[in-house]
Amino acid sequence: MFRFIISICFLIAFIDGFSQEQKKDSLVNNQKDSIIFKSAYGIRVGFDISKPIKAQFDKAYSGLEIVADYRLSKRFYAAVELGFEEQTADEDHTNSTAKGNYIKVGFNFNAYKNWLDMNNEIFLGYRYGFSIFEQTLNSYSPNVISGINGNPIYFPPNTITTPTITTGLNAHWSEVVIGFRAETFKNFFVTFSGSYKVMMSIKDPENFKSLFAPGFNRIFEGGTGFGFNYTLTYLIPFKKK
Repeated sequence: MFRFIISICFLIAFIDGFSQEQKKDSLVNNQKDSIIFKSAYGIRVGFDISKPIKAQFDKAYSGLEIVADYRLSKRFYAAVELGFEEQTADEDHTNSTAKGNYIKVGFNFNAYKNWLDMNNEIFLGYRYGFSIFEQTLNSYSPNVISGINGNPIYFPPNTITTPTITTGLNAHWSEVVIGFRAETFKNFFVTFSGSYKVMMSIKDPENFKSLFAPGFNRIFEGGTGFGFNYTLTYLIPFKKK
């Protein structure tokens, strides 16, 4: 009987100790689960380094673009780009230069779900673009055609080298953007993105079609275009949530 009572006491002591250990583990797990990683909200500013790099290899081009975005919610960002571009296009019969300023406004949606306190993005976005520019027709070669008895005779064209400048031109377009953004250092981001653009309207010079619009790039047939950006930005955090 005495052994039985001692055995019961040991069993109760073991159960009580096991129960206390389970409570400790449960408390630790609850504390871990209750840890919340807050993300920084603020304005992110920087510039597109692809444009000065392009200017080093293409002497017919120069440009500068400043970029910024502001985090509206966990997945959505308001975005804006401001810039200046100048491009000389040398075609078969014409040589022209377009230069001016532009602005693009829109938003990005981050489709990437970050781990813990990571702050990377795979985003899809939209931009509305508007530019004001001037077009200079540097030189052109008119086609001179005459005929005798209905037979056409083609004369060698004379190149006109007197520049013709048209100011007050503008362009409106839409573009879809897809890109990747990575936080390489604390609050410092590297972004690569590409865009597909559709011209909504453009004011061309008289008797000449614009081949390039600042912010839009080369205008292909059908009023479409493409672009890419390689940007370095820094986040100025206002709050965390």
